[in-house]
Amino acid sequence: MGADTAGGTARATYDEHADWYNEFMSAAGPGEYIRRVHGALEDLLGPGEGTCLDVCCGTGAHAPALAGLGWTPVGVDLSGGQLRHAVRRLPVVRADATALPFADASLPAAACVLAHTDVPDYAAVLREVARVLRPGGRFAHLGVHPCYIGAFADWSERPRVIVDERYEDRSRSYDAWNPAGVRARVGAWHLPLADLLNATTAAGLRLVRTVEAGPGGIPDLFGFLAVKA
Repeated sequence: MGADTAGGTARATYDEHADWYNEFMSAAGPGEYIRRVHGALEDLLGPGEGTCLDVCCGTGAHAPALAGLGWTPVGVDLSGGQLRHAVRRLPVVRADATALPFADASLPAAACVLAHTDVPDYAAVLREVARVLRPGGRFAHLGVHPCYIGAFADWSERPRVIVDERYEDRSRSYDAWNPAGVRARVGAWHLPLADLLNATTAAGLRLVRTVEAGPGGIPDLFGFLAVKA
């Protein structure tokens, strides 16, 4: 997941945090949160057969949810450190999500889970997903809610969330309400909700369904199911 570019060379930002992230995403970490994530993913994608590409698969934490639906998950990620863990959970290939090593119209399904803020150009990822999906192929996106999770959102007075003018800032930020969490370590690129949905349809994916989920009435997750037109 994620990359810094310096001198023309991509460096996976998760490499130095891979062991920590693998533990963080395990049942010993935020177990209830991951169970909610996987429940939403299962509800969106639905059962199926054949390969489901796990885009930006990281440590492979979401492979069991995909396999539980009947899919055969195959992961792709830029971080070799992350893939050291992922290879124990699913077949993987190291590659940039903006240049997927799969043929046009070759896959029946794909999913991207908790990763859209890890790439500087998620629109390019969506275009690649659309390219490799067969006509009618399914794509499930699930991530932090673009309107309520980010450097612009202050959760310190729950259940109130205060959103400030930084919502329009699409740059990368390390600001986070949780100083021990993922974003304080690797940063996040913000993608406003309109940008996310417009990029999806512009890529040639037809939106079928959207979901919001979160405790206490304020959604911290946002997802959608789209199909290749």
